[in-house]
Amino acid sequence: MTIPSLFPGGVGNTQGDAGRFQQLIGDVSTKIFDTLPDDTWFYPGHGNDSTLGAERPHLAEWRERGW
Repeated sequence: MTIPSLFPGGVGNTQGDAGRFQQLIGDVSTKIFDTLPDDTWFYPGHGNDSTLGAERPHLAEWRERGW
């Protein structure tokens, strides 16, 4: 099971493993972005806090770059 990890600007580090990235971005999309509203704040273990609304427009970009 992959535990979704979300940071401003992308998902958690998968050390270049494409399969792990696909699993993680899929989990973040379905378990977080498809479920919660834009005004939901998240507080990562490091880095800045953000809202889903600020990050949602970048999901396609994250998928495209693969990290």
